[in-house]
Parts: sequence; structure tokens; C-alpha cells
Amino acid sequence: MPHLHHSVLGLSRTLFLTPILIFTALVYLRGWLSLRSSSLKVTSAWRAVSFLIGLSLIWVAVASPIAALDHELLTVHMLQHLLLMTLAPPLIWLGALESSMLHAMPQRFAERLLVPLWQSRAIRTTGKLLGRPRFAWLAACAALIGWHIPTLFALGMRSPAWHLFEHTSFLVTGLLFWWPVVQSAAAGAFRQDLSIILYLFFATLPCDILSGFLVFSDRVVYPIYFSSSHRFGFSPLVDQQCAAALMWTCVTIVYFVAGAMLTIRLLSPSGLPQVRSLRSKLRDETSQRVPQVTEAV
Repeated sequence: MPHLHHSVLGLSRTLFLTPILIFTALVYLRGWLSLRSSSLKVTSAWRAVSFLIGLSLIWVAVASPIAALDHELLTVHMLQHLLLMTLAPPLIWLGALESSMLHAMPQRFAERLLVPLWQSRAIRTTGKLLGRPRFAWLAACAALIGWHIPTLFALGMRSPAWHLFEHTSFLVTGLLFWWPVVQSAAAGAFRQDLSIILYLFFATLPCDILSGFLVFSDRVVYPIYFSSSHRFGFSPLVDQQCAAALMWTCVTIVYFVAGAMLTIRLLSPSGLPQVRSLRSKLRDETSQRVPQVTEAV
């Protein structure tokens, strides 16, 4: 009966979320086509492809037949988290979401309501807070670690409402986390690139800790999978180890690729003058401080 109950919930979730995602894609494409005629640089074809792939990954995570197996295998549950936090968000942002969605709205509606609302002080203040790397990093880490605490994990698995909130929090914090990274890639600022590389490095640490704990633990951390994982040929402990290894590998590769791309840009001919400028500035500051310390001694 529990498995039948989860199947019914999975079907209702599919029927509810699939039309929403399709509608979102159509609205985006309307704005993208409107922008494409005026600004090819902002709305090139790869951006539309990126956004649609990102939406597709969200569908796979929450509304596909695979998503219905999240109560059966921890590996599938972990795959959902990776799709919602690590893979879909950067693809969504690379699709120039805000520009396309704004141009998809009726012109009067956008000019009279959306633009003034977007330029209001409250929205700008909130946006600055949410867009800060420190806040985004903490939010993503809190979601990742918090929902994998056994008590909260069990709560999300027992309650459809909490399960939906869990997935929503993964997607929202994933979008927050990747916003500074995509903005840095678009801005091309040297100092920002350098800080984002460190940002990505430190973001792997909570994942490494959680993955390492699950991989090397000799007991099953989430008892809910005791009765289901064996039906797929896995013991609960092997399922747990596979899930942790999947998260460990995927996050490491994605963050490494993003960091490597930023590093390559820093070391490119256009970035080297900025590196030399920073080195020169640090050298000057050091030379100014040494005499002061000598005099004080």
C-alpha cells in the first residue's frame, strides 16, 4: 500500500508540474523570439537551448517516471537533489532568464507594473541581499546539510507537502548559489573571478563531508529504504554508498569545470595584465608596510 500511495502521489505531481513547466518554456520562448530580432548577442540560440535543458532537468527531477522512484532508492533521491541544485540552475541562468521573461510580458503590463516593481527600493535591497555570495553559499549549504539530517529527511519523505518544500528549497538555493557564478562569468571582472573560484572551492567542502560520511559509514543512515532498495538488487547500505558516490563525483566535476573555466580566463592574454597589476599593487603595499614595522620595532 505505501508504494501504491507514492505512485498515486507521483502521478498527481506529474499532472500538476508538467503543464507548469511547459507553460514556462512557452513564455520564455516568446520573450526570446522577441529579443532575438533586436539583440543577437544576448539571445543567441545556445542560451535558449541552455534554458530548455535546464527546465527539462527540473522535469526529470520532480515529474518524470524516474522521480517516482525517490521513495524506493536513495540513489534516485540523490539524483533529484543534484539535478535541482547543481545542474539545472546554471543552465537556467545562462539562458538569460530575466530578459526573456520580461520581454514575454505584454508591453503595458511590463512598463506599468513589472519595471517599476523591479526598480523599487524594496526589491533592489532584497535582490542585493539574496545575490551576495556569502548569503547564497550559506543558504545552499544549509539546504544540503539540513535536509540530509535523518529527522528532516524522514519528515520530507513522509509528508507530500514537506517533500515539495524540500525540492523547492533545493531549486531556490541552487539558483541563489549559481547566480554569482554566472554573473561573474558575464562580467569578466578579475577580482570577482578570483573570489568566485574560492567560492566554488569552499562550496565543495560540505558536500565532501556529507558524501564521505555516507560512503564510509557502516550503518544505514536512512531506515526508510530498508524495505525497498533490495527489490532493485541493492542492499540499503550499497544504495547509500552509491548515492553518496554519485553526489561526490557529480558536484566535484561540475564545480571543477566551472572553476577551471574562470581560471583559464584569468590566465588568458586579456586576464594576465590584471594579474600583474594585482601583484604590483600587493608588492607596493608590502613595501610600504615593512618600513613602518621596522620603525615601530
